[in-house]
Amino acid sequence: MKEIYYRKKRYLIYVLAAIFFLTMPFITINGNHIFLLSFEKGEFHLLGTLFNMQELYLLPFLLILLFVGIFFITTLAGRMWCGWACPQTIFRVIYRDLLQTKIFGLRKKIANKQQKMVLDTFTKRIKATLAFMIIICLCLMASASLMFFFTPPSDFFVYIQNPREHNILMFFWLSFGLFFAIDIAFIQENFCVYICPYSRVQSVLYDNDTIMPIYNSNRGGTIYTDDGMKITQKLKWSNPSAECVECEQCVKVCPTHIDIRKGMQLECINCLECVDACTGVMAKYNKPSLVSWSSPTSINTNNRVRYIRLKTVGYMVVLLATFIALLFVRSNKEGMLLNVNTTAEVYKIRPQGVDNTYRVLLNNTDSKAHEFFLKIENPSVDSDIASKLEIITPKKPLKLQAGQKSMQVVTVRMKANTQASPKGDTNYPFIIKSYAIDDEEYIFAKRKVNFIYPSKQIIDQHLQKSKN
Repeated sequence: MKEIYYRKKRYLIYVLAAIFFLTMPFITINGNHIFLLSFEKGEFHLLGTLFNMQELYLLPFLLILLFVGIFFITTLAGRMWCGWACPQTIFRVIYRDLLQTKIFGLRKKIANKQQKMVLDTFTKRIKATLAFMIIICLCLMASASLMFFFTPPSDFFVYIQNPREHNILMFFWLSFGLFFAIDIAFIQENFCVYICPYSRVQSVLYDNDTIMPIYNSNRGGTIYTDDGMKITQKLKWSNPSAECVECEQCVKVCPTHIDIRKGMQLECINCLECVDACTGVMAKYNKPSLVSWSSPTSINTNNRVRYIRLKTVGYMVVLLATFIALLFVRSNKEGMLLNVNTTAEVYKIRPQGVDNTYRVLLNNTDSKAHEFFLKIENPSVDSDIASKLEIITPKKPLKLQAGQKSMQVVTVRMKANTQASPKGDTNYPFIIKSYAIDDEEYIFAKRKVNFIYPSKQIIDQHLQKSKN
């Protein structure tokens, strides 16, 4: 009988997850981070692309991916995140199973998590203190890694050298680190059971095809009644064909202190420790485990788990559509920010033509300095309005440092020989384009603007006043 154990696979996932989250903040693409939300610099980095805080229209896409992704994973595989990738679970394994059990020997064995740790000697208390000090250091490292998503690592290590000048950063770093250490050492799995909101969400998202640790009562026998009361009579007496030997190894190994034989429970985090424990026991009898990672439908019908079903397909379609939309928006990101507003004075009539003035805000969102210039383009292919317009001011390029903003008053003139309408003012749409002289192909922004040209009557009145 082939034995399947999940503990080693889970430990491998722990290592890979830790490496990923610890190294990701240090990876940059063209000087930009994979994910960084810097309130100090007003920047948002996503997949190596830099966005200004005014471009946070991407966050709704990310939030949709986050929540729909959680719904999808929970519907498919229950609280798999909790048991396989959650920092709470990973650090509890490090603290309880590695430090307290393997290294310092404060607990007898990993397989019994119900046994209380007794610190009845001075040596044990010293070992417990050392284990707690180590976990504090690890939690501070984890807290720093969390801060790296809001403060670049290069800045973080500089800031902590002058803690008095960066009180807010120090407060959040130390607070998260110390709370995490207290949580791991004292709150323990009570956080998963009573505090974490995810356990409340799972009961809504589960269905009979959701994968979870399940006790096969058809083979093992009924341990609990329908109202949740444990049957006191020995299983072999009430059901001689029952395969469960009532060793309760699945109960002893459970970190959240539940009996999986009772059925699906809110406290289960899908760590599959009970599956491993039962697999080891039943292997001695040359039988498959009574607790398996399966679905209620699969257990009852003895068929394969239905991964592809209407609910999971729907979630995958939403995730794919949102991800494609995110990539599309990201690929169409402008290389700078450009805001154009009209001034209070609509136009001025001059001998050379008619002037319109605009307040133009330019913001260099790139990671390096550029010289920016303005020009006029036609709003459509069949338009020749750009040939009639000319930018009077400014005439010279404007140099902006990385992240710098500048407000400019831009004057656009339409030539005097333009035919005016006898009925009223005429709107001529055109495009103002701002671009970096050294990289016009990627760093530019365009805005559609209206040029207001006065009516023939107003122009004639102005010329008459000028003659007088």
